[in-house]
Amino acid sequence: MSSLATNAITDASGGNTATINSFTPTVSNMAGRNRIINGDMRIDQRNAGASVTNVVGPLYSIDRFWTFGTQASKFTAQRNAGGVTPPVGFTNYLGITSSGAYSVSSSDFFQLYQSIEGFNTADFGWGTASAQTVTLSFWVRSSLTGTFGGSLLNGASNRVYPYSYNISAANTWEQKTVTIPGDTSGTWLTDNGAGIYLGFNLGSGSAHSGTAGLWSSTAYRAPTGATSVVGTSGATFYITGVQLEAGSVATPFEHRQYGQELVLCQRYYEKSYEIGTAPGAATQNGIIWSSQMQAFTTTFIGMSYTWKVQKRATPTIVAYDKAGTSGVLTRWALGTSEFDGSNYTLGGYSDSIWQFYSSGSSNSAGVKLHFTASAEL
Repeated sequence: MSSLATNAITDASGGNTATINSFTPTVSNMAGRNRIINGDMRIDQRNAGASVTNVVGPLYSIDRFWTFGTQASKFTAQRNAGGVTPPVGFTNYLGITSSGAYSVSSSDFFQLYQSIEGFNTADFGWGTASAQTVTLSFWVRSSLTGTFGGSLLNGASNRVYPYSYNISAANTWEQKTVTIPGDTSGTWLTDNGAGIYLGFNLGSGSAHSGTAGLWSSTAYRAPTGATSVVGTSGATFYITGVQLEAGSVATPFEHRQYGQELVLCQRYYEKSYEIGTAPGAATQNGIIWSSQMQAFTTTFIGMSYTWKVQKRATPTIVAYDKAGTSGVLTRWALGTSEFDGSNYTLGGYSDSIWQFYSSGSSNSAGVKLHFTASAEL
């Protein structure tokens, strides 16, 4: 609110619409307009700022953003890679760094994605005669210049819109805006499935490149002629302030409170570890435990845990012990004596509850463990 204290709020039309700092609020540009989660790259539950190397298939770098490569070890992804100063108004960015000079084949493609849940894009009306135009905006910085791009795809990857933009100055933050006409064809999910895949191209072969600015039924990942980041050794591609919103005008980036952004991320991924600690660390901080457990039989015990946020779907759960070992939990009974609790089964539920079962000698036994739970699209 302090930014408004020195600026007058005036009536822009003599009616009820107020202009604040030369910005006119409307239904489409108020809170909730950005369909991208973690667009300012603040939340990194999985890696806590550490670098990850791309694999064949999907790999999450920071919350909600994942990379995909048809070849492994061609680039790394890291929050605030390279330690450059972000654009004004931001404190974080996601950095991609090429690991070598790789010449992409016609069938190769390398991407940075966010999967947007259908519930959050249903009002776009895509696949109907009322399909809305949307606007993508973001800040980007690269050691390379030229034509860059990406694509928007439906969940089946059979409705695709390649887009392009130009980076004119190397190692300089530039803000980009792309306006995309709504698709009146195809099937666009409006439930908890993948409503839209938003992709940023890092290098694509001819089989995955198509004409920019046109809807297609081919799963293009990039516009024809796009610059290949993985094609230059040590090339960098940094991005932040990603926003996708209804309408043909890019509004200022929607800065949500940290707690709000974290809750949005936890619908898809939650962990017991502290936010700044990567899963698998040897720590008891944040560990969950129960010393009074229900005895289902003389040899089995169990407990339940309530998710911080209801998950998008039944999550995949991975358990760790206090030493950071996956699949070996700590069970204790009668004092501080600890025993291996590796004989267990985890059952996940999307309605915020999961259960844990482990072998035990009596109902005085207990368990303690760390976990991660992923319900990503």
